[in-house]
Amino acid sequence: MQVIETSSTGLKRELKVTIPASELNNRFNDKLNEVKDTVNLKGFRPGKVPVAHLKRMYGRSLMAEVLQTTVTETTQKALDSRKERAALTPDIKFNEDQAEIEKVLSGQSDLAFDMTYEIVPAITVADLAAISIERPVTEVTEADIEKSMNNLVDGSTAYKVAEGREAEKGDRLTIDFVGSIDGVEFEGGKGADAQVVLGGGGFIPGFEDGLVGAKAGDERVIAATFPADYSEPKLAGKTASFATKIKDVAEPEKPVVDEEFAKRFGLDSLADLRDALKSRMQREYGDAARQHMKRSLLDALDARHSFELPVTLVESEFTGIWNKLTADMAKSGGSFESMGKTEEAEKSDYRKLAERRVRLGLVLSEIGEKNDIKVTDDELARALSAQASRFPGRNSTSTAISARTRASCSASARRSMRRRSSRTCWSR
Repeated sequence: MQVIETSSTGLKRELKVTIPASELNNRFNDKLNEVKDTVNLKGFRPGKVPVAHLKRMYGRSLMAEVLQTTVTETTQKALDSRKERAALTPDIKFNEDQAEIEKVLSGQSDLAFDMTYEIVPAITVADLAAISIERPVTEVTEADIEKSMNNLVDGSTAYKVAEGREAEKGDRLTIDFVGSIDGVEFEGGKGADAQVVLGGGGFIPGFEDGLVGAKAGDERVIAATFPADYSEPKLAGKTASFATKIKDVAEPEKPVVDEEFAKRFGLDSLADLRDALKSRMQREYGDAARQHMKRSLLDALDARHSFELPVTLVESEFTGIWNKLTADMAKSGGSFESMGKTEEAEKSDYRKLAERRVRLGLVLSEIGEKNDIKVTDDELARALSAQASRFPGRNSTSTAISARTRASCSASARRSMRRRSSRTCWSR
């Protein structure tokens, strides 16, 4: 095998690799000898098919297989001999002349191809011992448990339609509505058989207040103002009129918090239910703390490392991020304009994100390799188990409470962390 470097610019390399016909023929003959004892052909006993006959029947396909294997092996050998690591699988380009290809397949000509790739740059890892990370420490309080219990009760509340009832806070109304601004209907401002719990904050400020005292059959025009930071810039800060028809008013019937309530969730007592809520919140707090530390560590590593990045890696990462973003937007019917942004600005931001991910990926890979860090089967099993616990099965007690408490616990974890976190120096 002969390897000649034809170009070297930055991280990009181009090589000319030539494999002599003699080496190809030796590999081909080895392949023939390998298959002759296993092939079954009519008229021949197993292992007795003449090599010349095999060559006539399968020579071309076997040589093609040999060429594929040879290119893979020699590509890696070329990298190893140069002590280089390719950022992505090298791009291989063969001579496209059909006559030359036939000569190679028949073993009459050397195999030559061009090999283009980007190398992984040399990375000097910063002093990790100099990195300090704050670990938020938060305890689950009785107030936290009580709030989660209340959320669980609210999520278990049933509603009963009450004829002639005037709506008050806590009631659930079924309504039809059409919103307009300056007499013109706006996109997304219409709803039919929508349900709103007064005081629940599910609609923009002022809308629920306008329904207080309403009865089934009433029609009201309610003025409500969109928040200044509303997600739809065209509506942000504007006052809209909602022509609303009240179809029914249902009063809440909250469950009694007793031992029977706990049994709904497969638990024997209220004490067990409170313990389950506490355990759930402790896991949420722990997850939030780990995410905080992970982000802080990655930020610290990113700030301490600067080197040229392989363009192919960055482009591959950016393409994945961008395709997901645009697919999600297409699915939701959104657009950059509706978010008050431009495609060019968003591409610039997401390309920076792609660069950060590639940079950190290479740094972490270098740290792992230099410290001979390996993921054991036990560690992998624990990680998979931890992920599975986030989506417990139907027979799990935590399933019964997770849907109604997960969001509350996560938010509580973040708020409590801001309120009561203590700092622990964590370094490596």
